[in-house]
Amino acid sequence: MIKEGLSHTSVLTVNEKNTAIALGSGDMPVLATPAMMALMENAAMLSVAPELPDGSTTVGGHIASSHLKPSPVGAEVSATAELTKIDGRKLFFHVSAHQGDTLIGEGEHLRFIVDRDRFLSKL
Repeated sequence: MIKEGLSHTSVLTVNEKNTAIALGSGDMPVLATPAMMALMENAAMLSVAPELPDGSTTVGGHIASSHLKPSPVGAEVSATAELTKIDGRKLFFHVSAHQGDTLIGEGEHLRFIVDRDRFLSKL
């Protein structure tokens, strides 16, 4: 059952493939903002996945986040998503990312519950 308060934490190690240089979002060898936000989305997706009806999934609709501090190659970064509000098929999350005890970004994320087959049939 999907309920407010569900949460999940996803973790990654910064490597050459998720730097700002590799993703084209900057020219420094640090965690790219798009990679941090993807980790936040992953945490949100996984927080509710076990509670979804068969054949359903969630898709991202909006994300807004700060990116406050850089993370070098080799650093471990975690992102946590907590479900804060449910409005029909809209799921609202508070998301945050940390490197150790240091907050490196936080924001809000919206996901929609969709029927997987119906969603893909519209492509």
